[in-house]
Amino acid sequence: MTTATFSRVETEKASLDRYMALDQPDDRVMCEYIWIDGTGEGIRSKCRTVDFEPKAAKELPVWNFDGSSTYQAEGSNSDMYLTPVALFNDPFRRGKNKLVLCEVYKYNKKPAETNRRKTCKEVMDKAASELPWFGIEQEYTLLDNDGHPFGWPKNGYPGPQGPYYCGVGANKVYGRDIIEAHCRACLYAGVKICGCNAEVMPAQWEFQVGPCEGIDMGDHLWIGRYLLHRVAEDFGVIVSFDPKPMPGDWNGAGAHTNYSTKEMREEGGLKHIENAIEKMSKHHAKHIKAYDPNEGQDNARRLTGFHETSSIHDFSAGVANRGASIRIPRQVAEDGYGYLEDRRPSSNCDPYSVTEIIVRTTLLDEM
Repeated sequence: MTTATFSRVETEKASLDRYMALDQPDDRVMCEYIWIDGTGEGIRSKCRTVDFEPKAAKELPVWNFDGSSTYQAEGSNSDMYLTPVALFNDPFRRGKNKLVLCEVYKYNKKPAETNRRKTCKEVMDKAASELPWFGIEQEYTLLDNDGHPFGWPKNGYPGPQGPYYCGVGANKVYGRDIIEAHCRACLYAGVKICGCNAEVMPAQWEFQVGPCEGIDMGDHLWIGRYLLHRVAEDFGVIVSFDPKPMPGDWNGAGAHTNYSTKEMREEGGLKHIENAIEKMSKHHAKHIKAYDPNEGQDNARRLTGFHETSSIHDFSAGVANRGASIRIPRQVAEDGYGYLEDRRPSSNCDPYSVTEIIVRTTLLDEM
């Protein structure tokens, strides 16, 4: 958790409405280019005006930016390139305006180190006939400007965990306005958000994205994160994806990843689920390295074997077991088909890395 303290700077949002109500010329569309910076976690964006309404990302031009200011290049050779890859509606500007998810390439046209989408897309294309579906449960924590969890007493702690998960009431949940606004923004944008709820630690929330096929999982989750940061910005609140923002007897934050293939979803699919789990058990260490941006160091603070987690050092699987690496939902075990839940990915994971290694291990046997 960050220790930096920021002064609270706010503008009058009502004043913005006057300008947003101005007519926008038909031949001018604002496109917000969005990319992942050199940390592998941070999101950056800048706006470009075009003279047409794009219907697909590939219609938009490649653009450049200063990579030396995003931890992606040296100042002496700082130009990096943004290649549009996915298009969403802009819930902030609305109208014809768009959000444009981009891949980042270096001066030599090779992918930036944190452009993990490129190899993920190649893997998903290879496995396309298997129809890999994903759903990711994105947990996060709301922080005040001083880095303290939003709504927590400044000189103490709230009551022990228990009443907060899916809670109702001002003494149990903090920041619901942000969650409601974010959900609506995702729906408007076209993000495949399928739910949201208060989590176990107060000021901790979760939104779920999916089911998404192949590369769409990473695209939709990254835009969902971008929208969450933007909505929270309007409310003067900070979003943290730290997997263990508060040390002690508090739940951490993960990105539980639900996964299935066509065969898993059909009658008799349980044997294919069990086969996938067996393959994953042989490559636990490699998966752990792929499941957070710091190759397991962040997740080590969370995967302790306590607070509904497995130990980072051991692989385990079980039916309805939230203390296992892989959980088979009880309904899946009863039906004999469905999906598995990988509970190891951290809240700050790159979904491209997570989904790529799962498909490599279970379908392509490329590990």
